[in-house]
Amino acid sequence: MRALLIVYTIAAAVTWAGSQGGATAGALPVFAWCALLAFGLQWLAFVPAYRKQTEKFYDLTGSLTYLSCTGLALALVGRFDPRSLLLALFILVWAGRLGGFLFARVRADGGDDRFDTIKPDPLRFLTAWSLQGLWVLLTAGAAWAAITAAQARPLTALDILGASLWITGFAVEVVADQQKRAFRARAGRGRFITTGLWSRSRHPNYVGEIVLWIGVALLALPALSGWRLVTLISPVFVYLLLTRVSGVPLLEKKADRTWGGQADYEAYKARTPVLLPRLW
Repeated sequence: MRALLIVYTIAAAVTWAGSQGGATAGALPVFAWCALLAFGLQWLAFVPAYRKQTEKFYDLTGSLTYLSCTGLALALVGRFDPRSLLLALFILVWAGRLGGFLFARVRADGGDDRFDTIKPDPLRFLTAWSLQGLWVLLTAGAAWAAITAAQARPLTALDILGASLWITGFAVEVVADQQKRAFRARAGRGRFITTGLWSRSRHPNYVGEIVLWIGVALLALPALSGWRLVTLISPVFVYLLLTRVSGVPLLEKKADRTWGGQADYEAYKARTPVLLPRLW
């Protein structure tokens, strides 16, 4: 229960900040409608997922939430300026690609072992779904705040930089995922990849993820002011989530349990950075 209170307290604070001075629809700011939809979709998905004790649609639901909320923001504001369209396009492309990739992976793997001890407990399982709603809100918040801004802002050189970073980060993430999928098809799941981008970083897909959200934040920045600047926590949140919580730490522990002590794996760890790529 404490975890749920923390999740919704953070969500309420970010929703309030992102709503300040933005466009409204009916009784609520558009940003608030997006936040409500983000969590509402998680609650709706949680019910059948708990009844069937499955997490197979967890990642797919997250991606559909990005798509739905971003589409809702555009539709309710009704303003299709270049900045809003670019931000929406970047989120839709990223979410569509990642959702399809993760859904295919969980179907191939038969499940996600991170949920094995969580699914039987309704409160813990609901917390996992609520955390996904918070993940969507915090990562896409800067884009939604810019899309729902009261006035459009013309594109600047900063936007070119932001768009370039998004394209670079997205390309790195896609290539890294494809390289790992191809490697597993050849070598099976019992080996670890050390080629391609994975020879430069042990988690190049996460490098791409962090870079592309920095790009989104830079593209959103010119349209933000006052309390809405709080939504720029997006790339910071992504970095902390991937490096301190659910990404790198879990995968590093799992890899150490599987290959720890093997000479080739220890050599790979010694010469390859955890995250920031080795460029030489």
